[in-house]
Amino acid sequence: MPRLPLDQVMSPDWAAALAPVEPRLRAIGDALRAESAAGRPWLPGPDAVLRAFARPLAEVRVLVVGQDPYPTPGHAVGLAFSVAPDVRPLPRSLANIYTELQADLGCTPGPTGDLTPWTHQGVLLLNRVLTVGVGAPASHQRLGWQEVTDQAVRALVARGGPLVAVLWGRQAAEVRPLLGDVRVVSSAHPSPLSAARGFFGSRPFSAVDALLEEQGAPAVRWCPSPPSSGRSG
Repeated sequence: MPRLPLDQVMSPDWAAALAPVEPRLRAIGDALRAESAAGRPWLPGPDAVLRAFARPLAEVRVLVVGQDPYPTPGHAVGLAFSVAPDVRPLPRSLANIYTELQADLGCTPGPTGDLTPWTHQGVLLLNRVLTVGVGAPASHQRLGWQEVTDQAVRALVARGGPLVAVLWGRQAAEVRPLLGDVRVVSSAHPSPLSAARGFFGSRPFSAVDALLEEQGAPAVRWCPSPPSSGRSG
């Protein structure tokens, strides 16, 4: 992870918001360098670890909380659930998100697993833990990332709306006490281990759009193509 000042690795307003946890970020950086020195590689690449904070805090209107990065080399890109455009096949969780997106809105998802277009519309794709050991899911849970990402959530709540939080799964639900009056869309995680137990059929995308519109904000363009004529509901 870069040793540069926060305002050189993220948006200035995020740098200000995360200043209270800068000591924790520095400690995590030291721990990651120790992991590398010990021959234990981790993901994503150092320049992508804080990528979720690249766009301004002021733009965020949807917070999507994930768990930790994909542990497969080449998959983790610093944005929860997203992968690089050339990744095939898609990770199962992302494939399930696309399945639900099509069922919910009746539109065809993007041709790749790159969710960057969502971030350009104010969707913050934030994992609870921002690094992971290669091939070792949840291996960096004890580095202290939750202190950092909890601070990010608090900053969004303090800023005020419009804001909708999307909480998929148990780890995402841990931030709910921090959200105050923020409107929440929640369900099981899209992982293949749990998607059939409440994620499929939850229609989170249309729910988020409805809650945004209640707050006077425009809907998110979740799909690059218009809805098909076969949309139901």
